[in-house]
Amino acid sequence: MKKVLVIAGPTAVGKTALSIQLAKYFDGEIISGDSMQIYRQLDIGTAKVTEQEKERISHHLIDICDVGQRYSVADFQKQGRQKIAEIVHRGHLPIVVGGTGLYIQSLLYDYQLGTKEETDQSIRQKYEAFAQKNGSQALYALLQEKDPLAAQKIHANNQRRVIRALEVIETTGESIAAPKKTPESLYDSFMIGLTTERSLLYERINKRVDDMLQKGLVEEAAFIKEYPDSQAAKGIGYKEFFSYFAGERSLEQTAALIKQNSRRYAKRQLTWFNNRMCFHWFDLLQDPEAVSKVKTEVANWLEVNYG
Repeated sequence: MKKVLVIAGPTAVGKTALSIQLAKYFDGEIISGDSMQIYRQLDIGTAKVTEQEKERISHHLIDICDVGQRYSVADFQKQGRQKIAEIVHRGHLPIVVGGTGLYIQSLLYDYQLGTKEETDQSIRQKYEAFAQKNGSQALYALLQEKDPLAAQKIHANNQRRVIRALEVIETTGESIAAPKKTPESLYDSFMIGLTTERSLLYERINKRVDDMLQKGLVEEAAFIKEYPDSQAAKGIGYKEFFSYFAGERSLEQTAALIKQNSRRYAKRQLTWFNNRMCFHWFDLLQDPEAVSKVKTEVANWLEVNYG
């Protein structure tokens, strides 16, 4: 199995700096596992690695989409696996770095994405129109006919879930309620999780937001304002500005909201990584030996000498 090093954790915990260090030590190339850093022209709010910070280490899947362009987990899965193969072929170590858990999980494990995850809009609209014309009970009767297993588990009045179940059965031929198989790991991966004391993490997040504002986050958000329906516009650090530009919130209030949403997101990231994947956890911010420990463990995993 191809070896893949993973560095994950919440925002502002030191992933970028560590990834550069490890890439230099172990001849690696970095694949971004961040759902916002794919967008061109969004550098400040996404905390994108700068050319100077890269230290000539190759980075992949950064700046690959225009702001108005849609990009899915399935897109990342396909392109990320292609990059892993290319990096391994060059004799280098793929290092996946980011905080978007679903991206990383879908990349490393045999998750079948595509039609099941991204249903054709026309199918959804067909069932929505059917429900509007015939009512929720008729829609539910349709589900009972097409997917009785799902109908047993979904209430007739939950129209959104009924439609979703009908979408899945039509596009995949599988019941949304069928038992899920445990996906297999496709790579020999070593998972580094970065964390720290919650109060310190929140302090760093608050400071990062202040720094972003000084660097021009408002101007970057104004650019996003022209794409209100885009995926990018829903990102933390951008969506909060819509009320500011509408005159409904001050800049100070907007900054406070970005900090709050960022802290909440960091908490969700930690919960997600703890519950979904198996990491070796390190605290770079409070343990002065952490980087050395990481290098030793990675060297042992790679079966190479370090020191």
